[in-house]
Amino acid sequence: MVLGSNAFLPILYAKKDVPVTEARLRKAYGLRADLIRRHGPKPMQLAFDLDMEDLDEEHVHPDVALLPPELQLIIVAYACSMEQGVMRVEWGSAGLLHGDRYLIWHHHEPLLPPANPRAA
Repeated sequence: MVLGSNAFLPILYAKKDVPVTEARLRKAYGLRADLIRRHGPKPMQLAFDLDMEDLDEEHVHPDVALLPPELQLIIVAYACSMEQGVMRVEWGSAGLLHGDRYLIWHHHEPLLPPANPRAA
């Protein structure tokens, strides 16, 4: 969902109660990965540079290429299962290194209080 200069991306990251810092995408490439790499924060870690031409821009998902470059991405990550319902919901900003599936959170905070205060 795009609202003003922000895009909100919901991501189901787990079906059990685990911290959002364990969030990862199902695939390292595709619409979600391209959206995070292009509109998320710049990675805190530098990628290993082999002094080769950067090929990332050539393979950007066509829908992501339509978005304005100044768009800021806000990720809404949640853990949910049919048995336990919604266990965690957090929002924030995360980056994604090229070829990786694990989100690197720059900032995140809960949207809901923990279901089990002792588990937090």
